[in-house]
Amino acid sequence: MEVSEAVNSRQSIRAFTDQEVSDELIQRLLEKSARAASGGNLQPWKIFVINNETMINFLKFQEDWTDPETPAYDIYPENLSEPYKTSRYEVGAEMYSILDIDRDDKEGRFKQMLENFKFFGAPSAFFCFVDRQMGRPQWSDLGMFLQNFMLLAKEVGLDTCPQEAWAIKQESVTAFVKAPDELMLFCGMAIGYKDDEAKINKLRTERRPFEDWATFVK
Repeated sequence: MEVSEAVNSRQSIRAFTDQEVSDELIQRLLEKSARAASGGNLQPWKIFVINNETMINFLKFQEDWTDPETPAYDIYPENLSEPYKTSRYEVGAEMYSILDIDRDDKEGRFKQMLENFKFFGAPSAFFCFVDRQMGRPQWSDLGMFLQNFMLLAKEVGLDTCPQEAWAIKQESVTAFVKAPDELMLFCGMAIGYKDDEAKINKLRTERRPFEDWATFVK
């Protein structure tokens, strides 16, 4: 697969089949992903994989967890300005429209939101943590590592969904994977095989025109 093909075909998948993914394949993809650019070669990512049977145990653990949790960070700025506010609104509206969930159907929207915390049915996933001493430059390293993984997954026929939503479940995730206190949860990554029959996987977000966000300085 050409790199450009992987970039263009990658999308956040929100419905997976139950086909298993091997530990060996996930490890191979993670090792390749670690070639991501990293300032000072710090390689700040700390990865905890849950797969197949461990996924079943994790989902059961989440159901039983009743303690209130403190989000790891604010996923979006409190007062999001334009054009970002509209972009966020439009992708949500399009997703619920595809699913035939009405704007006023709060129960339906809440139920779909909870699918985040089931990894959308994916049999495999990992959590990406970062040491709390790291700053914004190291967070950008995490993004490059994660993008590598998503593109490499496409190369072998897998699909993914990066999920910052897991930041609001930091304490339960940390407890399950037994991450040390100095680590902070950044995101989860659902891994599996796309369910081609699921309507939600028809969602493909648009990108703003080049001239809206790029300038050739003269």
